[in-house]
Amino acid sequence: MFRKLALTALTAFALAGTPALAAGEGGHVENIRFSFDGPFGTFDQNQLQRGLQVYTEVCAACHGLRYVPIRTLSDEDGPGIPPDQVRAYIEQNFIEVWDEDLRDYRAATPEDNFPENTAAGAPDLSMMAKARLGFHGPWGTGLNSLVNGIGGPEYIAALLSGYNGHDEEMAGTFLYGNDVFPGGLISMAPPLWEDGVEYNDGTSASVEQQAEDVAAFLMWAAEPQMMARKRMGFTAVILLILLSTLLYLTNKRLWAPVKRAAKES
Repeated sequence: MFRKLALTALTAFALAGTPALAAGEGGHVENIRFSFDGPFGTFDQNQLQRGLQVYTEVCAACHGLRYVPIRTLSDEDGPGIPPDQVRAYIEQNFIEVWDEDLRDYRAATPEDNFPENTAAGAPDLSMMAKARLGFHGPWGTGLNSLVNGIGGPEYIAALLSGYNGHDEEMAGTFLYGNDVFPGGLISMAPPLWEDGVEYNDGTSASVEQQAEDVAAFLMWAAEPQMMARKRMGFTAVILLILLSTLLYLTNKRLWAPVKRAAKES
């Protein structure tokens, strides 16, 4: 039995180390070592802030984040932006939300969610990093996901940097060649360009860097409580180890007299 368990574990970790995945029927997607991967990984606040900048300056023109409260930008496990800067961010970007009571748009507050954006028919990005998951553990155990992550951020980063310039016009619609998107053609024009944004921290804004930063930000948007869950899971494992040890010692102490009596008889 233990031999089978050991072989299963070795197989699981071998699969977990696979460096790439196939995203649906799309192209090849490389694994990216994001800071939040693994059971002890954490979000990089600088990267999340850069990702927010890319989302704001590039993605927000067509995509919304309707399930993400603006106030969570101040979370310590998230971008960690001070509350006063969050309010300044709202004012600088003229963020407005629909008020059902006023039946009109009004200036957003930190308590509101990011507005949805359906003008271009583009999908909301709140849960995109989870919706595009690609890594799967063997037989549903999730061990691959534990080591490599769920694969959604990798897919997003690969998609955004996977344009190949082979564009086509079909039925009056202009489609753009993309090596990752299923079918090889996508209706979204290339959103990222070299130095398309100027990072506040001086990081070089290559297409790959922008893609990884916004992918990390979208992973946080989809899983804002990831760090809290990891801490809770680690605490639960420690408690289970202690409980198992106590149960073992208790069981050994209770049955010790019985074993001695059996040997003497």
